[in-house]
Amino acid sequence: MIDLTANDAKPLRPSRKKPFFPVKEELNDYLIKHGRAINLPCGYNDLFRFNYAVPLRDKAGNDTYWETVSYDSREWDYLRESLVRIYAALKTEGDLSFTEQLDVARIDFCGFGNSQPFRIRIVNKFNDNYDHYYIKPIDASRVYGLELEHLLSPNRITFLANKDTLVEEHIPGIPGDVFIEQHMHKPDANPIRLAKEFVKFNERCFVRLLGDMRAYNFIVNITPDIEDVQYRIRAIDFDQQSYEGRRNLYLPQFFKENFPFVQTAQKYLNKSSIAQYQAEERTLIAFRIKSSRARIKELLDILRDDIIAPDHKVKQLSEELAEYFNQPTFLRCTTMGQLIESQLKQTLRKSQLLTSQGIY
Repeated sequence: MIDLTANDAKPLRPSRKKPFFPVKEELNDYLIKHGRAINLPCGYNDLFRFNYAVPLRDKAGNDTYWETVSYDSREWDYLRESLVRIYAALKTEGDLSFTEQLDVARIDFCGFGNSQPFRIRIVNKFNDNYDHYYIKPIDASRVYGLELEHLLSPNRITFLANKDTLVEEHIPGIPGDVFIEQHMHKPDANPIRLAKEFVKFNERCFVRLLGDMRAYNFIVNITPDIEDVQYRIRAIDFDQQSYEGRRNLYLPQFFKENFPFVQTAQKYLNKSSIAQYQAEERTLIAFRIKSSRARIKELLDILRDDIIAPDHKVKQLSEELAEYFNQPTFLRCTTMGQLIESQLKQTLRKSQLLTSQGIY
């Protein structure tokens, strides 16, 4: 059990530059089988043919780390049609009957961060309502992270892959750092429910070894409830799926950017409550495994033999998990995929007994 009642937030930092790992044939076949891989009319590298870029600022005039890019007319006409078709593939399974009322309002580029994504704003020409999606370079670890999020978390997520390109839907919500600054201490906030959700989010990340969940890499959704509100914390960045060697980098509680959430948990929850919420989350993950057992086994079989981290990081994480759980079986793992499988079995053992079905 991870103890959030102690002062655990530390100034941890993941690797500055994580390399991209190729999507091997077995993973690509899996993506095709489950409707994730399709032919796209344009790719990530096509979007770099812009002429110039201007900084994009928020409503308060602050820098957003994004730039709005512009293209010449011939390039723009080609990209606009292609990007609308990609949106149709993402949202309506390729039904193009709606595309006449859609247009590309803006393309933004972010050079900050590992994936350097393009953000596409699609607008409905009839009512000016808009939506976003992202185009990024493909990376096997990110693909595994997205798929594990879809299968093991309470959130479904849509993405498409093709050769060198990854297309991700926009995940709406308040960025964690903005939530801390602007929403956490409002009079109508419910700190107890927020603390409970952070404990559950912390547990979800650790169980499936999703790293680098600093405040700006997740969002907070606020849902009105009977006489109150509920919170849901969702990851939005999956670059660090099982890449780092340090165990603490898979626990959001250890990042100094998240310390306000940790303080809230320390103030409003005791050890018994934290243990209860952790057990609840593990049980829910076990039920999700039970309902998608064949697909999860198929993914883990591929992931077990894939390389998504250097050997020295695998060795370090296997040693730290073996010491933490006092379980030497982790020391036999030679890939991150094997560690994920062992981690799921170790952390969900009691919950799987309750659901009467294991990973296999």
